[in-house]
Amino acid sequence: MKRNEKPMKERILEEALQLFSQNGYTGTSMNDIAAKLGVTKAALYKHYKSKQEILDSIVEKASEYGLPEEQQGEDFLSERQVSYDDIKTYTKEQFSYWTSEEFPSCFRRVLTLEQYRDPALARLYQKYLAAGPLDYMAAIFRELTEDDKAGMQLALEFYGPIYLLYSIYDGAEDKAPVSALLKAHIDRFIAQIEASDRKKPEIKETHR
Repeated sequence: MKRNEKPMKERILEEALQLFSQNGYTGTSMNDIAAKLGVTKAALYKHYKSKQEILDSIVEKASEYGLPEEQQGEDFLSERQVSYDDIKTYTKEQFSYWTSEEFPSCFRRVLTLEQYRDPALARLYQKYLAAGPLDYMAAIFRELTEDDKAGMQLALEFYGPIYLLYSIYDGAEDKAPVSALLKAHIDRFIAQIEASDRKKPEIKETHR
């Protein structure tokens, strides 16, 4: 279904999300949304009472859309069956989800812009883009290393560059090199951990 064939309420949310992601919530007016849609402001008020109601509806749609936690399912990257290949797949899919898919990509930018204005959006930002992914990866690395401190340190070293690459991706005209940087970082990091794991039995042998 083409965008202009969708129900007006859905079109309003999509166009408003685009504007919020570019100009911020406070930098976007109902007039701006109406102009983007080619309708009068009065037509918007037939569907939404205020700009805040539009934002609330976008957040509600995001929860229904299928954000990463729900999308992957409870068994994906289960701590008992995790592998390094799982980490690679999960991380690449997460990055693609937040950058290449239109709704999640715009929603991510809205969360980034509005986290300092709206406490509810700040919590979502932390959950999906900052503390949440970091804690999730830390739990995985703790399981792999059997060391709490090492697990968190590895998660910081692994997720930090990925977090930075979101901003680099947004500012890049050519997105392909950013995706290549992501792949190189993931492959290099996992290779280093695997190499470290292979050395552990040798170290144990020398101390016998």
